[in-house]
Parts: sequence; C-alpha cells; structure tokens
Amino acid sequence: MSKKQIRKLLGALPQDGRFRMADVDPASTPGLKSRKRLTRDRNQDRVTLFGLQERMFAERKRSILLVLQGMDTSGKDGTITHVIGGLNPQGVWITPFKAPTPEERRHSFLWRIRKRLPGQGQVGIFNRSHYEDVLIARVHDLAKPAVIERRYALINRFERDLVRQGTTVVKVCLHISYAEQRRRLVDRLRDPDKNWKFNVNDVDERAFWDDYMSAYSLAITNCSTPLAPWYVIPANDKDYRNWAVTKILIETLEEMDPQYPHPKLDIPRLIKRLKA
Repeated sequence: MSKKQIRKLLGALPQDGRFRMADVDPASTPGLKSRKRLTRDRNQDRVTLFGLQERMFAERKRSILLVLQGMDTSGKDGTITHVIGGLNPQGVWITPFKAPTPEERRHSFLWRIRKRLPGQGQVGIFNRSHYEDVLIARVHDLAKPAVIERRYALINRFERDLVRQGTTVVKVCLHISYAEQRRRLVDRLRDPDKNWKFNVNDVDERAFWDDYMSAYSLAITNCSTPLAPWYVIPANDKDYRNWAVTKILIETLEEMDPQYPHPKLDIPRLIKRLKA
C-alpha cells in the first residue's frame, strides 16, 4: 500500500465540503483487499509503529495528539488496547475525558484540554475530547446554537496553534451502526465478565442516535481542516478498525520522519573506559 493511501481513503471531508455520517457504511473496509492482510500486517505494523514512536521519543522535538471519538461501544478503549498498547508506555499519555467537574465548568471548555496536551516526543491519546462540547452539547441543548458555532472556530484555532507548535493532530471517528451498537450492548449484558462495562445511560442515549449522527456530521464538516483533518473509520469490524488506525499512525509518523539524535561522543575513548 502506498504512503497516504489509507488517509486519503478515510479523510472525512468530501469535495463539496459537507460531510455526512450517513454516507459512510460502518460495515465497509476501505483499503483492505483481503482478510489475510489483517493477520499478515499485524505483527509487522506493530514493529514499524514502535520504531517510529521510538524515533520521535528520542528526537523530543514534536508530538502527536490522537483524538478518538465515537458513539458508546464504538471501540475507543479497544483501539487504545490493541493499537496504542504496542507502543512504549514511557512516551504515551492517555486521557479519558468524562463529564466536566465543577472546577472545569468554571473555565473555558478548552481549559481542561490544554492541561493534558502531550509533551515533546510523546503520543497523547484523548478518549473523547473537546469535541464533546459540540456533540453532546448540541444533542442535549447544553449550550445555545450560537455558542456551539463559536466553539467550532475556537477548536479550529486551537488545533491550528497546536500544529504550528509541533503537535500533529490526528482525529479519528470510529463509526459503528445502530444495530452493531445494540449487539455489543447485549454482549455486555450476557457476559458476566463484561457487566461492569455496561452503563444504563447508554440505552437511553440510543434514542438520540440520529441527533448524534447529525452533530457528528456538523462537527466534522466544520472542523476537518488541512492542518487537522478528520478520519472516519468504519468500525463494525474490530480487526479492520485496529488495522486502519495503525496504518494512519504509521503514515503520519512516516511523513513526520523523526530522527534519532546524534550527540557528540568520543566513542573509542568511552569504549576503552568501559573495558577497564
């Protein structure tokens, strides 16, 4: 597969500039020619991604922010386990954003986000993110439409500044179907070892499915930019989801091309000292 191919396939903004979640089949597997490829690529991609991350960690000049969004059960936790789990944990900072605390509500919606940005050399992972403030806020009328419109502009400015400061922003929307979400929720109820994952609120939120699809479509249309594009990954197939996210991270890091630093060392003298 040529470089950038997966990113081109999954880049969310079409030529007319308007994105619609309904146009993406959550059961599709764009870019995957055969199921055998999932198995064949898994180990090699893991090694490749680890090596690229190590170079960025050693270079300590730039960072990556991976934003994971999606409906409940879409696979955000699974992606972290199966994709990010293969990275060196020293260079990874994971933040699962929940409902804002009273202190966080007293500040701008980006205040808590800024506190969790990755440092130089790090891969930062947002499990949910600042986009909650234009998604759930729109669906449940937690902010006025005019406020949400302003937030789109604030998000674009925020992400643009991050990129200019050396952080590559990778935004991934994991897209599952209404029927697939039901199947996963039922699985959690039927498996005693998964009951702890079940949240009764997830059932209530299903009533707002169409509203969420509209909110995602608007957020991606307004906030998929050349500097910080959105990638919408069909996520009914968990193996494909992991493969696609891994490919996007590999292509992103290959384009960044981090380099190992080469400090000035008197290597012969140091080796001689170590022999003593």
